[in-house]
Amino acid sequence: MKRRTILSSTALGLAAASLVATQFAGSSASAHTAPGHHRPDRPTSGKYQVVARFGDAMPTGITVSRHGRTFVSFPRLGDNVPFTVAEIRDGKAVAYPNAEVNRQDPADQAGHFQSVHSVVVDAADRLWVLDSGSPGFAGSSYGGPKLVAIDLHTNRVVKKIVFPRDVVPGNSYLNDIRFDLRRGRGGTAYITDPLGTTGIIVVDLASGHSWRRLAGDPSTAPDKGFVSVLDGERVPNEFGVDGIAISPDGKRITYSPLSSHRLYSVSADALANPRASDAQVAATVRHLGYKPQADGLESDNKGRVYGADEEHNSIWRRYPDGTFKTIVQNDKLHWIDTLAVAADRHLYAIVNQFDRQGVFHNGKDLRQKPYLLVRLPINAGPAYLR
Repeated sequence: MKRRTILSSTALGLAAASLVATQFAGSSASAHTAPGHHRPDRPTSGKYQVVARFGDAMPTGITVSRHGRTFVSFPRLGDNVPFTVAEIRDGKAVAYPNAEVNRQDPADQAGHFQSVHSVVVDAADRLWVLDSGSPGFAGSSYGGPKLVAIDLHTNRVVKKIVFPRDVVPGNSYLNDIRFDLRRGRGGTAYITDPLGTTGIIVVDLASGHSWRRLAGDPSTAPDKGFVSVLDGERVPNEFGVDGIAISPDGKRITYSPLSSHRLYSVSADALANPRASDAQVAATVRHLGYKPQADGLESDNKGRVYGADEEHNSIWRRYPDGTFKTIVQNDKLHWIDTLAVAADRHLYAIVNQFDRQGVFHNGKDLRQKPYLLVRLPINAGPAYLR
């Protein structure tokens, strides 16, 4: 098998690959001091439940409402994707909130979902849809990248925030999002962007005003020359800040570049202050030490952070004291994308074999359908903030 370059869950096209390689040619993690490394133990098995199976388009995002409604996103990355946001009903994915808003429409990008990577239910039980606006990672134009709120009681769109080009330029890719509804008049959102000028985008939900922080900071950039071991093969990859989680008190935002073994946190007060300078925000960054290569991150109301170990088909939990524990491992859990803690005290995870797509194997698709939505009990609820 020829050596290949994996682009992570946030880059697929050749144009995106060229962009990232150029943007991060000088990336370094030396600006932040790291504590000692902690490697999680890796049991040989674990218990989980399969909630849903997907035999068509590849899913990425997952979220569950307080009342148990389950939503999944299917970004348009090459598969046939008739709808990019769905609700799981009786085990089947159904376009949500309707088929029309899910219709890709280049002529009315703000009015339709173009390519949704993440969906998250907030503490007010609203579904937020994060549209990258970049089908096939081909870049975006104004109106595509946006944040849309849907009232789960009426199933209607109640808010839409379209990002300006100076905050989300065409070479960005909106990836994942967390909310704190206690901060600001209408709450605050934090969004990761692993492409272009890597960073975290902050959104004032009441006004719709947004700004970018930690742009190109070493903590949001990948490790230059990073190599994964996937399916027994050494795979070079360089992708920036991807996973994001929020502490139960809303004071710290935890995040990590996908192409690294580094975990960070930053002050939410600094991030959410539109008048703070980049240097002032960067001064609050803490390097939390080692983590396995993880795509998405999540947190619970006990202050524990969860992530995947893509190289070992497992999920880990990081405790507030910095120690790790592997909570499930199984070869069927290959490339865990998004994680979500739900009110039913379970951790949900999308398993989508992202790295086995044909683009990484000379056109041969090695994914073995179905893709999975799984869950496991964690005896904790979500870090809802309201």
